[in-house]
Amino acid sequence: MGRELSPDQKGALAESAIVHAAVKLGLGVFRPLSDGERCDLIFNLRPQLVRVQFKTAVLHGEVLSVPLYSSRRNAHGFVKRVYTSDGIDAVAAYWPELERCFLLPMGMFAARTYLQLRLAPSKNYQRARVNWADDYAFEATLKRLGAVAQLGERRAGSAKVRGSSPLGSMT
Repeated sequence: MGRELSPDQKGALAESAIVHAAVKLGLGVFRPLSDGERCDLIFNLRPQLVRVQFKTAVLHGEVLSVPLYSSRRNAHGFVKRVYTSDGIDAVAAYWPELERCFLLPMGMFAARTYLQLRLAPSKNYQRARVNWADDYAFEATLKRLGAVAQLGERRAGSAKVRGSSPLGSMT
């Protein structure tokens, strides 16, 4: 078996999976050129730009836990900084065990340090105020934002513009 991945390797894996999911859906993906920005990527939802921070989700029983803060070491130890709408618009989380991506809009987690996404019903069958993982799957969130429908229409339109020859006319 392989060795445990370092935090940097886990971050690189999450980033590549999230970029792959976004590009596969037809989104434009941009990276800030300088360090020190709160966002890791920018998604072009046409016409809206979304500043995205990416995270790795961790499984605890039937719940995915997504950290919503950054942590830096300084002279006094670790300093946690919670994400705010001043720096990002959404968190994209990757769950490596099942290779799934989730997109969490800023409005659902303002001022929180973690967000839990439930994969299965709780033992007491609570349903109120439960964040279901499937509701925040990458494509589901983009669809609610209107991005997937717009991109689908654009892809369908561009696929029709292939030139004057029918596709099967080559001899």
